[in-house]
Order: sequence, then C-alpha cells, then structure tokens
Amino acid sequence: MNDGARRLRTVPAQPALQDGDLLAAVDIGSNSFHMVVARYVLGQLRVVDRLREMVRMAEGLEAGGGLDAAVKQRALDCLARFGQRIHDIPPQRVRALATNTVRALARPQAFLVPAETALGHAIEVVSGREEARLVYLGVAHAQPPKPGQRRLVMDIGGGSTECIIGSGLDPIERESLQVGCVASTRRFFGDGKLSRKRWKDALVEVGAEFQQFAGTYRNLGWDEALGSSGTLKQIGEICEAMKLTKGSITAEAIPEVRDRLLRADRIEAIDLPDLSDERRPIIAGGLLVVEAAFSALGLSRMAVSKAALREGSLYDMLGRGGADDPREASVAALVQRYGIDDAQAARVEATALMLFDRAAAGWKLDADMRRMLGWAARLHELGLAIAHSQYQLHGAYVLQHSDIAGFSLQEQQVLAALVRSHRRKVPGKAFDAIPDRLLADTKRVAALLRLAVLLHRSHEAAELPELRATAKRDALSLTLPARWLDQRPLLRADLDSEPADMAGLGIALEIRAD
Repeated sequence: MNDGARRLRTVPAQPALQDGDLLAAVDIGSNSFHMVVARYVLGQLRVVDRLREMVRMAEGLEAGGGLDAAVKQRALDCLARFGQRIHDIPPQRVRALATNTVRALARPQAFLVPAETALGHAIEVVSGREEARLVYLGVAHAQPPKPGQRRLVMDIGGGSTECIIGSGLDPIERESLQVGCVASTRRFFGDGKLSRKRWKDALVEVGAEFQQFAGTYRNLGWDEALGSSGTLKQIGEICEAMKLTKGSITAEAIPEVRDRLLRADRIEAIDLPDLSDERRPIIAGGLLVVEAAFSALGLSRMAVSKAALREGSLYDMLGRGGADDPREASVAALVQRYGIDDAQAARVEATALMLFDRAAAGWKLDADMRRMLGWAARLHELGLAIAHSQYQLHGAYVLQHSDIAGFSLQEQQVLAALVRSHRRKVPGKAFDAIPDRLLADTKRVAALLRLAVLLHRSHEAAELPELRATAKRDALSLTLPARWLDQRPLLRADLDSEPADMAGLGIALEIRAD
C-alpha cells in the first residue's frame, strides 16, 4: 500500500474530543430505556446524568412483527423526554442503540422514523452479538479485570440474554439468546398463572437455549462471573433481603428464591422482599432465565455489575473517535479471512476517497460516510472468495448477514448496498434496507465507488493521472486526460456505458476528456 492510501485510511470520522465535551448513550431496550450523559475530562468519562424509564416495549411485540400502538406511543413519549435532555449535544457525540424488540419488528422503520424524530438523533439497531460486545465493554471498564483474568458476563434484557466470555477489554466468545425477562414471562406465564409444573417445563425449554453453547463455554472456563442488567441486580437484592447472600447470586440461593416466588399462584401475587412494583410483572421470566443459566453453565456464584450496554456504548464512542475504532479491526479481519487482494483494495480505496473529497462539498457528504466508502472499497472484492460470477451479490450477502464487531445493522446494510451496487447494473432492491435518512448519501457514495472500481479494473499498479470531479444535486462530472484515456480502450468503453448504469442510482453522470 502506498503512503497516500495509508494516510487516507486514518482520517477521523469526527473532531477530536476536547476536555469538557459531553457524550450521551441511549439504550432502547426491550424492557427499559436508559440514557447516560458523561463529560470527557482528562481522557476519562465522568457521568453527569442518568435517566431510566420502564417502557416494556417487548410487551407490545405482536405475533406478525407489529408493535402495539399504545406501547409504541409509550416508547415515543419516553424518547421525547430523553431528547429534551440531550438537545444541545452534537449528533456525533450521541449514540442511540435499539436492541432485540426492534430487531424483531417486521417493519422496523415504521418505529424508527418517528422514534428518531422524538429523540432528535439517529437510532442504530445492533445485532445480538454486537449488543453482547458492548455489554462486555461497559462491564470491563467499570470493573477492570485483573491481568490474565477471564470473565463470564451475562446480561438479561427484556427480549434477549447475552453471554460473553472475555479477557481484559476484549470479548472471546459472544452469544445472544432469544430469552429475556419480558419475553419469557409472556411466553410461559402469559395468562398470569404460576405453578411448579409450568416452571419445570419452562426451565427445560430455556435450558435448551443455553445448552447450545454451554460445552464450549465450560471448556473455555472463567475466573469470575458478573451479571449486568436491572433483572440480575434485582435478584441479587432479593437474595440479600432473604439473607441468602450479600448482594450476589448463588446456586444455593436460586432454589429458595424460586420456591418463595412459586408460593404465589399468580404473577400479581408474587411476594419477594425488596421486589419493586415495576419488576413484579416480569420477575418470573427473569428468575427462570437465571436458574437455567446457572444449571447449564455450572455457575456457583455471580456478582452484579452496575455497568451495561449504555456504558459500553460510551466507551465505544471514544474508540470510534480515534485510532481504536473497532470497525477498523473488523474490516482488516474480513480482508484477511476472505483473502482479498489488499493492493488492489488500497488502490480502489485511495481513488474512491479522492473522488469523495472532490464531491463532498457539492453533495454535503460527511466524514462518517467517507469512512463507509473506504471500508466498502476495501471489501468490494470479498465475494470473489465464493465465486467470480456475480461476486458483488456474494459479498453483499456476507456483509449483510455476518456478525461484524463494531458495526450496527444499518451500517452493515450500507456496506452491503455499496458492495452490491459497485459493478454491473444497479438492482432496484439494492437500497431497500437503507434508512431514508441515509439513502441519498449512500447512493451518491455508491456512484463514487463504481467509478473507482472502473478506473482500476485493469489492476494496474501505476498511479492514475490527475482527475477532476464535481458534484451538484443529482449530477456528477468526471474529467480525465484525453491522451491517457485513448490508450485504454477497455476503460473508455466501460466509461461510455456507465452513465446508463449510474442512472439506476438516480445520478446523471458526465464523462469528459481533455
């Protein structure tokens, strides 16, 4: 890779943090919505405000993938209140993440569009494994592990449960299960009735979810187990109130808590010490997941951490703003895993970013989209590892459906759309999954990637001549030296046909030779 390409890769996506800057993380969970606001001081994050509301969005998830209107409004009202608090924080310093319930929606944009309006900021949807990574990151920063120590971290949300084994700040194994306190309560005790038989049958089903990876986790091992989430915190408090432990959760305490819970024949009659009224409707599902996890994983004791996804998101923002962007490592890993021609990728990336810099002002493209273009350029030949024919389809499929650390689902969809449309005719459905707020910019960046790929189709190592590019509204103009172009009849033919293909992006392309 030449020095120019390397230099282009390290352009920051946002201005460097300054002492006193505020950051905010919003966690749009299936049970509760959380927000934490922190101030950046001397390289550290200092929390200045926390907000939490029990929304129980998972209760509104309908069988067909819709969201109950009353629950949706409850969620939007909460986000509006959060939005008021962070109204003056710059968009690049706010990260709002939606988790399991939004992942499960048949039409997530029907919720996300009004939700983003209510909050006043963009909302990203993260995969279960990305959620797990961020949970681990939050816990690891809040309670730094000893050198060489391996940890098991578990987070029970409303709709899913994440289990992670990690060392230091790095996760080693990540799993996300479709069991959570709200979802499990609805699934097994939806009519409000409790019984020992129901509990036994439910325990078998939930336990089977953990058994899928229990052997791998137990073989890997861990030195301590930490729980992250309001559910685990609440169960720890109940254990302490029953004088079974001192705030932790133990294998010996769980049966006693469960037996006391099952003295009630209905959810609303549950009588556990220190159980909050807001947690009573969902504590049965939460305890069920805990008992299943302890049994399958052979846990003896679990301490409780105060940190969770929102704290992890804050620390992830610090990395994204500097040299420790986890997405960079993920892209590098994909390049290696799929044997991508790194030299060709670097050539295409350098040209794509040069074109971006020429067009950015006219199209009002931001630095985040610049990074997406750079990553797409590096990964555009990924599909060749599967088959040459229609390799852009294979590459797009991998990028859309893989768990890629650091990337939200929307970011993966943008990457997939760019790779899908970088050659041949632009398919009408290539951009269907892109949120409306990103659609125009994604198509414009796709146009720049197409040109960069065409200009390097020959895989020549020689540098390109000076190019001129301008962009305005839905038009793009590219000017090349006539003599250089005359020596490349294949390239000229490709460029002659490109305006017709680029029309599929809604962009009028003009090629000039001088």
